[in-house]
Amino acid sequence: MRARDVMSAPVITVTPGTTVKDAANLLASRGYTALPVVDDDARLIGIVTEADLVRDRFPRDARYRREDDVLPAPGMKVADVMTTPVSGMADNTDVVDLITVMLDDRIRSMPIVDGSRVVGIVTRRDLVRIIGRDDDAIASDVRHRLANYAGPDRWTVRVRDGVVSITDEYDDAADRHVAIVLAEAVPGVIAAHCESVQSQGASS
Repeated sequence: MRARDVMSAPVITVTPGTTVKDAANLLASRGYTALPVVDDDARLIGIVTEADLVRDRFPRDARYRREDDVLPAPGMKVADVMTTPVSGMADNTDVVDLITVMLDDRIRSMPIVDGSRVVGIVTRRDLVRIIGRDDDAIASDVRHRLANYAGPDRWTVRVRDGVVSITDEYDDAADRHVAIVLAEAVPGVIAAHCESVQSQGASS
């Protein structure tokens, strides 16, 4: 499974000139935790997160304010608070490598890029949603991919807890390998197995 299989696209982005208030409204209304910051050519130049937006944005209660307290500056732009530079990952990155980087670096949202152009974003919420994906929906996607590969009536597909079991009407090792590769590229699949009707009969 690749980053392109799990990313959210199209992605909502902001520019350095977007106001902090507008960026906060986008995060709140869309349920995001971060927004990629792009230039006029949609190239990734930074990211603005919930933490970036809330830092130093609230005044201390006036009853307890100290003389050296700094009040939030009005009219701030994303350029004033964004994290930069920032790295993105290519859309063909293996999801395992993507997750490893996100967990090791404590990143909640990873921009997905084609060169330097933002094409999507992967969040921890995206990944959790895929883990909890319905088995019937997974099975439907697997059947669709297998039908496109070698016809709709050849395969029997069952899914339980994200594990896909495929039965092939024919006994072709190469096709069984392809079937596993296609199935494991479906979001929500954690493992796939394929055997032929003949091998099932021999083992029964």
